[in-house]
Amino acid sequence: MDQRARPYRSVLYIPGSKERALEKAKTLAVDAIIFDLEDAVAIDEKVNARGLLAETLKAGGFGARVKICRINGFDTEWGGDDLTAMAAVAPDAILIPKVESVATIEKAAAVLDAMPGCESTEIWAMMETPRGILKAAEIAEAPRMGGFVMGTNDLAKELMTRFRADREPLLTSLQLCLLAARAAGITIVDGVYNAFKDEEGFKVECAQGRDMGFDGKTLIHPAQVEAANEAFAPSSADIDLAQRQIAAYEEAEAKGLGIAIVDGKIVENLHIVTAKQTLAKAAAIAKLEEGVA
Repeated sequence: MDQRARPYRSVLYIPGSKERALEKAKTLAVDAIIFDLEDAVAIDEKVNARGLLAETLKAGGFGARVKICRINGFDTEWGGDDLTAMAAVAPDAILIPKVESVATIEKAAAVLDAMPGCESTEIWAMMETPRGILKAAEIAEAPRMGGFVMGTNDLAKELMTRFRADREPLLTSLQLCLLAARAAGITIVDGVYNAFKDEEGFKVECAQGRDMGFDGKTLIHPAQVEAANEAFAPSSADIDLAQRQIAAYEEAEAKGLGIAIVDGKIVENLHIVTAKQTLAKAAAIAKLEEGVA
């Protein structure tokens, strides 16, 4: 599957130190997994978690799920060794926390360039600091960049914002990163929703992120997977409309017309581009779910 076309509706964080959680992840209907060596791992477990995760990924069993390894920052005593160990098992991507400059991405890219088997391993960036947000356009164009992950908890702390259900204090930061990601043609997934038992609140935030343009949402609990998958997938109504728009536009073209009318609305070529993207995404999801099952 083309990496740019593949779905990222649900991206679940899994602690790299928890063997049972790592095994359970093989059974979950998630599009991608972030194997976390950073925030989810206690200081005295960092080294052991690195070894456990490396062995787990070598053993395989994660099917078509995208494998993303979040290492510790290069400003810590673990970051460099994390990168080397994870590069050795060639995951789909290395996720670097608190990225604030292209130099950080270049440092990681140099390691991956020198590691056999990592030719297709991407670098993803956690966007979670004011300096990082302001550098988003540059970071998105850095070597091997494949995606942004919004770290909304850390960002809210740095901005000293208060929690609001509408996330208005974070919208500028979210949109700046969306602009940068879309300009560079990379993936971007929304931040986590902390109250994992608040199903309705989670659905509202998923809908907001989807409507803004995010490819999917990062998750902290398996209970959030189903709702995220539903929110970020084309609905049956979306698919039906896309099919009817394409059919109507092709009929109009055959008559020498440049526009069609569907449900009382004008359909131009730009709508057909979107309609084809909708159908391609639905097909990619169906293909991915075959590999995940």
